[in-house]
Amino acid sequence: MRSGEADILFIPGAQPLDESHWQTRWRNRLATGRFAAQPEHCADFAAFRASLREALRAARRPVVIVGHSFGVLGLAHAAPQLVGDDLPQGLVRGAFLVSAPSARAVAGMPGVDEAFAPAPTAPLPFPALLVASRDDPHATYGDMEGMALDWGAQIVDAGASGHIDSASGHGPWPEGLMRFAAFLSKL
Repeated sequence: MRSGEADILFIPGAQPLDESHWQTRWRNRLATGRFAAQPEHCADFAAFRASLREALRAARRPVVIVGHSFGVLGLAHAAPQLVGDDLPQGLVRGAFLVSAPSARAVAGMPGVDEAFAPAPTAPLPFPALLVASRDDPHATYGDMEGMALDWGAQIVDAGASGHIDSASGHGPWPEGLMRFAAFLSKL
């Protein structure tokens, strides 16, 4: 699959994105990309799930989700409800996930609905790849390995890359975009 053959839904973390964040840059570069489940939805799991379902209902092509940080965890929680009367089986073809936070990190986020923690342990109903840093301040590599194993996701070791965001020097993140293209090609 190529990016133009899918609706690319970006799910950001709990903090608003700046223009230098890789998700913003990728969204601006990919013609079929758009944001779903914005940071303000982290205070209410039902609002997060509703926002994601609304974005999926608006899809005109198969969907590939690109989640970062808290958005990864939100997607994992919402995944079982992403198929229903108004959402066809197989609509979501895959998820490219980056820097999932641990339950410990989520518990320390002010204003976050406690329904988001701990991380779900059920397998995701679509192929997924989780990019994990060895020195992420919001989860250990072992935390993310456990999540990937539970979710049936492939894990990619990003080395010492921090939280893989603007603060860690991952503005355009071309290596990630190449990894994303390789992931898409296998869907």
